[in-house]
Amino acid sequence: MTTPLNNPASARRGAPWYREPYVWLVLAGPLAVVVASMFTIYLAVTRADPVLDRTPPPAVTLDAELLEKLSPEQRAALELSVTPAHKARNHAASPTVPKD
Repeated sequence: MTTPLNNPASARRGAPWYREPYVWLVLAGPLAVVVASMFTIYLAVTRADPVLDRTPPPAVTLDAELLEKLSPEQRAALELSVTPAHKARNHAASPTVPKD
């Protein structure tokens, strides 16, 4: 004897897959990533990066007449202010800069 509970012909047919809310919940994450990647590709193609100017800045020279007019403390401070970064960066905490 068959009852409605164990009869496969009388079983309720489920809704189509696109009408199930959990399917869209599962697909929402990957779809958002695909849309974001398409937008990123669009931005990369339409907006070019600027070309950087790699010419070195002009060297700083100190006028000899100006240096003669300064006191020794002012002269040391001026020379320290125009010290190249590769010499001064490792001596930021020390009071003196080595002479090379």
